[in-house]
Formats: sequence, C-alpha cells, structure tokens
Amino acid sequence: MEATGGYEVPIAASLSAAGVPVAVVNPRQVRDFARSQGILAKTDRLDAAVIAHFGEVSQVEAQSLVSEDARALEGLVARRRQIIQMRTAEQLRRRTALPAVRQSIEDMIAFLDQQLKDMDDDIGGLLQESPLWREQERLLKSVPGIGPVAIFSLLAGLPELGTLDRRAVAALVGVAPLSRDSGKFRGTRSCWGGRAKVRAALYMPTLVAVRRNPVLKEFYERLLASGKPQKVALTACMRKLLTILNAMLKHGAKWEAQYVTHA
Repeated sequence: MEATGGYEVPIAASLSAAGVPVAVVNPRQVRDFARSQGILAKTDRLDAAVIAHFGEVSQVEAQSLVSEDARALEGLVARRRQIIQMRTAEQLRRRTALPAVRQSIEDMIAFLDQQLKDMDDDIGGLLQESPLWREQERLLKSVPGIGPVAIFSLLAGLPELGTLDRRAVAALVGVAPLSRDSGKFRGTRSCWGGRAKVRAALYMPTLVAVRRNPVLKEFYERLLASGKPQKVALTACMRKLLTILNAMLKHGAKWEAQYVTHA
C-alpha cells in the first residue's frame, strides 16, 4: 500500500498482526512507475492495479510489525513538532498584536509552553520504559552536540539506526550525494529525497558539532580549506555524524574520539 499521511498505519498494523505481509511504499515511486507504464489517468481502481503491479515488479520486502511503543513515540514526537509550530506562530503574531488581543496571545503561548513541557516528560518517560531505547539514549548522549531533542527525534524517525551500513543509512536519511552524469556531462553531486524530519533533527547538532566536537570540527575545517562551499561541508559533516551515530549503536560503543575518527 501507499503511504497516505498516516491513514495507512492502522491498516498496516492490523494486517501485520494478522500475519499478512505488508509493505508501505512511497507514493511518488508508485506515481513515477505508473507514468513509466504510460498510465496518466488516476482513479481508485487504476491506483490499486498500479500498486499491485509495482509490488510485483519491484519485489518490495515486507516490513516488520511496528510495536505500539514505537508508534506512540513517533506520535508524541510528531505532536511535539506541531506544538512548536503553533507556539512559533503565536510568537510571530505577538510582535504586531493590538493591545486588545495581546493577553490572549500571551495566555496561548503559556499554555503551549506547558504542553511542550508535558510532551517532553511523556517522551522521556516512554524512552525510560524501554531497555533498548534507554541504552540507545545513553550511548547517543555521550556524543558532543547531541541533545535530548535530537535523540528522541532520531529514535522515533530513524528506528533503523544501528542496523544498516553507513551507505544505506545515509541514503535513507537523504544525505548521500547522488550522481548527475550522462555522456560527457559531469554534474554537481547533490543530496535529495530521504527523511526530511530526520535531516532537520540532525541540522542543529551538526552546527554545534562543527564548533564544539573535535572530530567534526577538524573535518569541517579541512573541507572548507579544500574549497568546499559551506553548505556542502555542513552536509558532509551531517553525513559523518550520522555515520558515527550508526556505528555507535551498531557496536554498543560510547563516544570515543579515537574510535569515531575511523567511522
């Protein structure tokens, strides 16, 4: 089935629990596949046939059943992002608010602040209830620049962390450079696709790491000295940080500068 903004989750969970193999695929891949078959029309009946054919041709692998706790963590983290967005919107309104409505905005911001605190407590409590998450949190905390928000965002948005090789996890997040070569043309490598929310969660830790983390700082400065643009250097550091985190969870190792230099 296609991912449909969350509507597919209860169906996929019910089928998996009943022992029916399920794969949730990116709808863009299915749509591109339909176009490649010359199918431009879009109806429910056509979509069902295209998805079935896509599954046969692509031989997609069935996904393992996601636990209730994992779904709860993903939901809490998503709700936390929504609360932050609402609070940011209210803070922007406060700048130009008339006196008659300013107090209402202040009350709403205070309410959202409390909601955010409660959400952080709920997420922290859920992580502590799981021995696996508790251990992963302990390992990730040892990395300079990685804070609580980055940790639970990674655990919720990238459960594969620590189970894949470095190339696969970089491609999954969307920080692996992709070639754009054809004939004599040699294009600039660029990163696209992948899990945008995970990239967003890694961005701020990377900014901190290139200033405070000795391994990432040296790597970043070396890239800049070689003439790499700042954005390219930051993306490369994000990929290296992700590689380090992946290796740490895979081997159950805390941060050690001597160890991660070779990650």
